Amino acid sequence: MAIQQRQHVLISKDWYRVCEVYKPNDAQWALQAKAVLDRLQLVVAERSIAFHTKIQPTVQYLGRLLAVPKRAIDTSAEELIRAGSAATLSALINRFNPVLRKVANLGCWQVISPVEVGGFVTSVNELITVQNKVYKKPTVIIATKVTGEEEIPDGVVAVLTPDTPDILSHVSIRARNCKACLSVCFATCYDQNLLRNLKLKEGKAVSIKIKSMDLIIRDISASELSLSSSVFSSILRRTSTLKRKTFRGKYAVSVEEFTTEMVGAKSCNIRFLRERVPSWIKIPNSVALPFGTFEAVLSENINKDIASRVIGLHKSVSGGDLTKLKEIQTAIQQMRAPLSLKNELASKMRTSRMSWPGDQSEERWSLAWQAIKRVWASKWNERAYVSCRKASLNMDNLRMAVLIQEVICADYAFVIHTKNPLSGDESEIYAEIVKGLGESLVSAYPGRAMSFITRKNNLKNPIIASYPSKNIGLFSKPSIIFRSDSNGEDLQGYAGAGLYDSVILDEEDKVVLDYSTDRLLIDKAFQASVLSRIAEAGKIIETLYGCPQDIEGVVKDGVIHVVQARPQI
Repeated sequence: MAIQQRQHVLISKDWYRVCEVYKPNDAQWALQAKAVLDRLQLVVAERSIAFHTKIQPTVQYLGRLLAVPKRAIDTSAEELIRAGSAATLSALINRFNPVLRKVANLGCWQVISPVEVGGFVTSVNELITVQNKVYKKPTVIIATKVTGEEEIPDGVVAVLTPDTPDILSHVSIRARNCKACLSVCFATCYDQNLLRNLKLKEGKAVSIKIKSMDLIIRDISASELSLSSSVFSSILRRTSTLKRKTFRGKYAVSVEEFTTEMVGAKSCNIRFLRERVPSWIKIPNSVALPFGTFEAVLSENINKDIASRVIGLHKSVSGGDLTKLKEIQTAIQQMRAPLSLKNELASKMRTSRMSWPGDQSEERWSLAWQAIKRVWASKWNERAYVSCRKASLNMDNLRMAVLIQEVICADYAFVIHTKNPLSGDESEIYAEIVKGLGESLVSAYPGRAMSFITRKNNLKNPIIASYPSKNIGLFSKPSIIFRSDSNGEDLQGYAGAGLYDSVILDEEDKVVLDYSTDRLLIDKAFQASVLSRIAEAGKIIETLYGCPQDIEGVVKDGVIHVVQARPQI
């Protein structure tokens, strides 16, 4: 409750700030006002859910004792919520939203993946509940909740939602690269009446066309849909393959030793950038546990019982029992570290000017070892396993290196796509930025990031596309992060990024954000400077690789740090 009260106070402060700079018919002002209302709407929704969760069990208990009709029991908590002030506030927000969107020149839709498709409508509450399903005919899913972490099911041609995942979140990227050569239409709908009418078309066929980054949806007959493609008669065969990597005898390697045979694309790109970017772009110090380290440690005598258990559980999973995936992950967490691994890793980290956890205490090394095992175990998380199976990738060939980097205590984190993912315009850079660490951007944290677009021939004039509406930011003290770096994350035609875990040694602090004093919002000169330098870093890195890039980084005291780069998909 204290967090929600603080959110109310800070949202009110920001609302007063926005009102003080009001300009009639100003698109940028409307975008700022809309972001404040979006934050308020998130808080109203969270409080309503919390109230419902708290009161409904009591209602059900008393209702059964008093023989109250089931329908009255099921709707009692909802009616109490609707009778309160939150319902009035929600109605006001819904009244203002269309007005602000019109002034800001926004349509009813935020199109995340602009693809023209046709399919049969079906509604679900949460996308994650159907991510493993295979639809036998082209399907347009209307999902009430999308977190940003889901897989898009096979056979789905469009996902429409009132939820607001970031445009550069994992699910958004996978939508634009779903099923190798076919993307999926993915869009947020801001018109509740429109969404309600779409849900009434359950089981009916519709076509979706794109017009000026808006969706035009019309009814069509089932015969108008082309079902000849093998995409809908069977799971699409992808061309990606996994090449098994072998252990090279080293438990730890420095950045100078990173090669494609030793580590994944994340690590190799860090070495590439360290050797080529200008000095004003900083690259974090890094070491890695190379491919095959997990398998080598598992084969040690100290882990032979765990190895036998993992082998047995893996056979069950291969036979179709996915419930055993959790048991594999639990077994891996019980592995013991060979002394030689500990010593090699300590040596590499010290010579790479990184803090070795064991120098602080044995407990810190134990926490680091647990983090390493969590990264290894994430190979067997259900979403990743199902994704690889759908892509016909042989899991036995997947190897997990671990990239270990120092954590920059970020003021802001950003993701850059050096080709505008919304329009496909290669002359434009699109980026998103949040306060704190980037996990709140790419993963399941409600609200939108600040976003901007800039032309590559005019980096000094970024155009704000959206203002931040995330109420919570993640912050960290100086620490280290253990990043998954498998041989299955950056394959041609397969969006494997984000499927596996990265683990920070020290848990992040969740902080309620105060945008009313945020320099990035209130200091236009600072804003232009930071955004233009982010865009410039993106352009430089794209030039180095010779193709569009997906880049992650942070800003600390005005300095740009790039922590990851990969080909944009």
